[in-house]
Amino acid sequence: MPQTITIDPVTRLEGHGKITIQLNGQGEVEDAHFHVTQVRGFERFSEGRPFYEMPSLMARICGICPVSHLIASAKACEAIMSVRIPHTAAQLRRMLNLAQMVQSHALSFFYLSSPDLLLGMDSDPGGRHIFGVVAAKPELGRAGVALRRFGQRIIELLGNKRIHPGWVVPGGVTEPLAPAKRDEILAMMPEAYHGIKLALAAYKQIAESFQPEIAVFANFQSNYLGLVNEDGSVEFTDGALRFIDSAGNVIEDGITATRFTEVIGEAVEPYSYTKFAYYKPLGYPEGSYRVGPLARLNIATSMGTPLADAELAEFKQLASGPVQSSFYYHHARLIDILYGIEKIEQILTDPLILDKHVRAIAGVNRLEGAGQAEAPRGTLHHHYKVDENGLITWANLVIATGQNNNAMNKGVLQAARHYVKDGKFTEGILNRVEAVVRTFDPCLSCSTHAFGQMPLALTLVDANGGTVDQIVRG
Repeated sequence: MPQTITIDPVTRLEGHGKITIQLNGQGEVEDAHFHVTQVRGFERFSEGRPFYEMPSLMARICGICPVSHLIASAKACEAIMSVRIPHTAAQLRRMLNLAQMVQSHALSFFYLSSPDLLLGMDSDPGGRHIFGVVAAKPELGRAGVALRRFGQRIIELLGNKRIHPGWVVPGGVTEPLAPAKRDEILAMMPEAYHGIKLALAAYKQIAESFQPEIAVFANFQSNYLGLVNEDGSVEFTDGALRFIDSAGNVIEDGITATRFTEVIGEAVEPYSYTKFAYYKPLGYPEGSYRVGPLARLNIATSMGTPLADAELAEFKQLASGPVQSSFYYHHARLIDILYGIEKIEQILTDPLILDKHVRAIAGVNRLEGAGQAEAPRGTLHHHYKVDENGLITWANLVIATGQNNNAMNKGVLQAARHYVKDGKFTEGILNRVEAVVRTFDPCLSCSTHAFGQMPLALTLVDANGGTVDQIVRG
């Protein structure tokens, strides 16, 4: 008889999701899906709010990557205001975004994924967590904790809060950087460099032992999207989007926030509350693509900092074209961290970094605006419409996890077909299927929203568990 294997919940990721694996009568995998089971609706309840409140409201979408939402939202508001923010404000925002990237990547690699990598996919699940890592690899565990603390402390110093800082506002930031805070950040640099170099060395030492996983962890040709500067170097806060195909050819370049919806669409599938983004000229699902650390390194011609550039050159030797296996998100994430540390240090040497002029003031000059930035997990797009009083009449958010959604589902199916045979499986096999999703580090709280027609099923059951009524939409 056909059988369904359910992994619920998927562990060690942000938010609530499950995986279902459908087996046929012979015990072979016919299909598999990653289901995002929550819905939040930030776009709907932001309607009617003044546009200048949007950054602080949007930061509440996520406790791990609020800064990315702050910045993308503020940029959308600045398009409505028709202002260009001061140079120092742009540099401070860039530093804040990089600090968030460092702490978020440290959380993903050390806390969520390193238990699989350092302790083994088949290790005792009771000890397969960050405390198990600290016990088995004390120096590496401490490095992970310190790197996350490094990023969070910078966020706290700049924004006065580690989570949901209100410092980023339409027009810039609320206050300049104080010399004492600059000096404190610079003093933290040696420990941060030590930690990321230790992590890169440890990862490279064990990567070869995961060749079976590398082969089937969402390892297929796809397109990629990410922010770059004019010289092709990686960018997190400004720049424009570049779209490449599976051979590394640039399909479209210079995609600004105002053009985003011209080229990117969102599809809906009945099994998930997260949408599926795609490149419109190719249609859905052929136009699906990946974003995030792997995409950024595949797209960029350089990182723009010396140590990270050396690591990028080594990374690109893994394949003759784009690196396709999503297992390498782990490697790319560590290179991102190194770049972030170097770039923060560079920003702090800017002679204008302590300048007091950090905010531009304006009102409603346009009735529509869009902003984009690179979140740790990939490209983030905010798009708002307002009335003449500046009240939000419409909003849409395109989140990195939604842009990776098709690849995550294909990866789950690929791994399930490889590992589940004759209907037989072990805890370690199911952990590998979960680990495919962890490579993407999805943020499920960010990615669920109610704009457009979303699938919904309501079931009324009686005290004995029998179905009394069911309403299905979508």
